[in-house]
Formats: sequence, structure tokens, C-alpha cells
Amino acid sequence: MKAGRKNLRRACDEGPAVALAEGESIMQVLTLRGSNVIEVMDGEGVKSLALFPAKFQKSFWIKSGSFVVVDASGRDQALESGSKIACVVSQVLFHEQVRALQKSGNWPAIFKSAQNEGSETRTEAQTATEIHEESDSDEDDGLPPLEANTNRNRPYELYSDSDSGSD
Repeated sequence: MKAGRKNLRRACDEGPAVALAEGESIMQVLTLRGSNVIEVMDGEGVKSLALFPAKFQKSFWIKSGSFVVVDASGRDQALESGSKIACVVSQVLFHEQVRALQKSGNWPAIFKSAQNEGSETRTEAQTATEIHEESDSDEDDGLPPLEANTNRNRPYELYSDSDSGSD
């Protein structure tokens, strides 16, 4: 097993206990800018750029909406000196760690509302209705309608008993 995978598994096995040191804060990833630079938002809603160290590059994958622990101790000094990158990612939070932080009360209030909005799931019927409405619009410029994706599993649909009850 390569060192990257071994360290990733070790980080997952550490459990949900996350202790924030002085100068560290929880931030949400907004966008990936490339070259190991990400845009993050802190608990007060302030956006800034953070460096995702190369040592995490092959062992952790982040995407928009992920949560990270960022060392922002030199943030003010970096901004005063003209540097665009204000902080450095020190840890990537997994789902179990996020849930433990939410229960412990160390979770910023601004992320509670963002988490609830992201956790709302749409049903298959709502998605199918939206696709049908989009296909009826006149914005398709004469193109044929898109075919349904047959590679996705569909949950079984409940049929009414009134159709088969005529026996």
C-alpha cells in the first residue's frame, strides 16, 4: 500500500475528534482556483484565498462545498503585505468529523443554514417534471429532445391498484 493511501486511511481512522488550535478555523470551500489555490469562506462570511498544500494533493480530494480546517494566524499580515493567499489548509474534514463538530457546538452558524440547503434532495418526479418543462420551451432552436439516460437506476414506481382491480 502506498504512503498516500496509508496516510489517508490513518486520517479517516482517527475518528471524529477534531481539536482546533489557536489561529485555526473551519472554512467552507467555495471554488477551486487551480495551482493548489482554493477560495474559502469563514464563519463570518468573509471570502479569501487559501493554499492547499502539495502534500495533500494525492491523498485528499476536495470539491466545492467541502469543509476544511485552515490556519489563518497570519491572515492580516499576508493581506497587508499584498499577498492574495491569506491562509493555508491544515486539515480536510470528513463527513463524520463535520457531524461531530455540529453536535459539539463548535460549528459556525453560517454553515448550519448552508448545510440544510445542500441536504435537501429532489425526488425523481420533480426532476422529470423539470426536464419535461424544459423540453417544451421554444429555446431549443429546432433541436430534437434529449433521450433519457439509461445508465441510472430508477427506483420502482408505485402503480395504482385501480387498473388491475377490474378482474
